[in-house]
Amino acid sequence: MSNIPKIVILGAGYGGILTAQRLQKELKYNEADVTLVNRHEYHYLTTHLHMPAAGTDSIENTRISISNLIDEFKIDLVKSSVQEIRPQERKIILEDGTLSYDYLIIALGGEPESFGIPGLAEHAMSIRSINSVRLIRKHIEYQFAQYKNERNAQERINFVVGGAGFSGIEFVAELADRIPRLCKEYDVDPNLVNIYNIEAAPTALPGFAPELVEYAMEVLIRKGVTFKMGVAIKECTTEGVLLATGEEIKAATVVWTGGIRGNRMIEAAGFETMRGRVKVDDQLHVPGHDNVFIIGDNALIFNPEGRPYPPTAQIAMQQGVCCAQNVVASIRNQQLRKFEYSNKGTVASLGKGEGIAVVGKKLMKGWSAAQLKKVVDMKYLYTIGGITLVLKKGRFL
Repeated sequence: MSNIPKIVILGAGYGGILTAQRLQKELKYNEADVTLVNRHEYHYLTTHLHMPAAGTDSIENTRISISNLIDEFKIDLVKSSVQEIRPQERKIILEDGTLSYDYLIIALGGEPESFGIPGLAEHAMSIRSINSVRLIRKHIEYQFAQYKNERNAQERINFVVGGAGFSGIEFVAELADRIPRLCKEYDVDPNLVNIYNIEAAPTALPGFAPELVEYAMEVLIRKGVTFKMGVAIKECTTEGVLLATGEEIKAATVVWTGGIRGNRMIEAAGFETMRGRVKVDDQLHVPGHDNVFIIGDNALIFNPEGRPYPPTAQIAMQQGVCCAQNVVASIRNQQLRKFEYSNKGTVASLGKGEGIAVVGKKLMKGWSAAQLKKVVDMKYLYTIGGITLVLKKGRFL
């Protein structure tokens, strides 16, 4: 019977992939058995999903075969959905089997946070996966196809996007770029199309300097976006949304980007959570479970000011590297490393040729920020797949 420790990684997102790659690099031959569990055979670029959702880029540019990213002689890839986590038994229940572990890394993605808004879960779409993106894209095209068939039903070409954070702003920017082409293809007057971006907070893009937020909103207003700031969605229905002000917007398309919460399986496992996220310790452990690590959307980490870091790709990647190093250190009975987040900068796309960015104390906007966004994306591709992946998936134009 083998005494080699079993390491199980749940999820192949940004954190999971970086953990797997670092483990295969640092572990010696036969030092541990590593299993990566993922629902699909591909890793997808969450920060790119807004583009294929709007139809401005191909879905194929967003997903990467996991077999091209890991050494399958060192890591066993299991394509399956996680059904249950049983930390007391050190077992993972899959849809088609069971895995036991000595060390567990939970890198499952989060879930849309509806904040209890009635009808949102039932009637709004969300940008969370390749399949959800495909649905949104086809749905938008269908509305244009049906518009004239239903004697110019206005709700068909009204589009509501809830949330003006990163995902919401980047999606409405791409949608605004796509609308003129759809109008030409389906012979629809562009002046009749409405894109509403609704945000309960008083401002868009939290974390950006006011001057960059103002620039972003001006760019999108010129592209045809109507902002409703400081206004909450009270209810989502089959006919559109009802706002807290009493205003009703008739729309056949509602896309919710208003935030994410942790995965519900984390709560079901018995871990203490806040909105589904676990406040991990300095080494990314679940408190009270030295063999369980949580990274990415489900890890709650506070900055020096006492505020939680947003669950971004950047922090998930850094957690993945640290987590792998700590698992290896645990196996070798060495000292574990304290996770310290290093903010490399923040970039938001505003559609073709436009963007805003913060790098250190430097503020960028317009074309230069848009180019920086491409550089950041290509750097990630290089990190996980080298120059070959950059040439295959990178956006150079």
